[in-house]
Amino acid sequence: MSIIVGGGTGFIGRYFAKLGTNKGYKVISVSRKAGPNCITWADVSRNGLPEDCVAVVSMSGEPILQPFKRWTADMKAKVIESRVGKTQLLNKAVCQASKPPKVFVGFSGVSYYKPDASKEYTEDDVVTPYDFLSELTKDWELAAKLPSTVPTRSVVVRTGVVIGKGGGVVENVRLPFSLGLGGPIGSGNQWFPWIHVDDMAGIVMHAIETDTVTGVLNGTAPNPVRSSEFTKAFASALCRPHLFPLPEFVAKTVFGSEEAIVLLDGQKVLPKRTQEVGYNFKFPDVNSACKEVVS
Repeated sequence: MSIIVGGGTGFIGRYFAKLGTNKGYKVISVSRKAGPNCITWADVSRNGLPEDCVAVVSMSGEPILQPFKRWTADMKAKVIESRVGKTQLLNKAVCQASKPPKVFVGFSGVSYYKPDASKEYTEDDVVTPYDFLSELTKDWELAAKLPSTVPTRSVVVRTGVVIGKGGGVVENVRLPFSLGLGGPIGSGNQWFPWIHVDDMAGIVMHAIETDTVTGVLNGTAPNPVRSSEFTKAFASALCRPHLFPLPEFVAKTVFGSEEAIVLLDGQKVLPKRTQEVGYNFKFPDVNSACKEVVS
C-alpha cells in the first residue's frame, strides 16, 4: 500500500515518511527531482497515481518567511503555485485514478483565522479573508476540494507553527537562543499557535487511517500559549536566559513589514475537531515539546 505525499521531502514530510514506513506503508514523495521513493510532479501529471495508492497528501509549500526575502509579486506567485497549484495537480490525479485512493489530505494554515488578542478559534469558525495569507489559505483549501462524484474522503489540516528537530521555526532561532541571546519576539503577548512535528505527522496519519474523518482539522496543540511563553519555554529547555527581546522594528527590517505579521500577530487556535475525531496528542504542552526538541 502506497501513500503519495506532495512535498514529502520537506521537514514535516520526513517525519511523516518515517511514521508511515514504520506502519508498513510505502511512502512516495513528489518533488522536483526523482530519487529513492521519490517521483516528480511531471511523473504524477503524466502517469497518475500508482494502482496501490491508498492515500494522497498535499503538503508542498515554498517557505513563507525568509530573512531579507520580500513578498514581491514573483515571490507571492511562487508561494501560491507551490501550494494551490500543486494541490490542484494532486486533486486532478485523484479524480482521474481508475482506483481512487480512500482519502485525500490537503494542508492549509492557521492564517485562515484573523489575529485576535482574545478570541478562541475552532474548526467551526468561518472567517472572511483579510490579507494575502488568508486569501492563500482560502484558495489552498478550495484546491483540495473534491467533486461529489469522487468517492475519496477529503480532509484539510490547518497547520500551526511546527516545531521539531531539524527544521521549522526552531532552526531559525536555535543559534541565538543557544548563545543566551533569546527573548520575546515583539510584545510577546501575541498568540503562538504551535504544534510538535510528531503530532503534525500523527494527525495526518490518523486522518488516513480513520475512515470517519472528513473536513477541517486544526493542526495545533491543545494548550495554546502566547509567543513569550513559547520563547521562555525554549530558552528554559536549553538552560539559557530569556532576556533579549527581538523588537518589532527589527523583525520588520529583517522580514519586511507585511511578512513580519507572521511573527508579530497570532491566533488562539484550538484543535476541537481534531480531538473529537480521536487524535491523542503526543506533546500537548509546550514545555515537554521544547524539551524533546533540544534533547
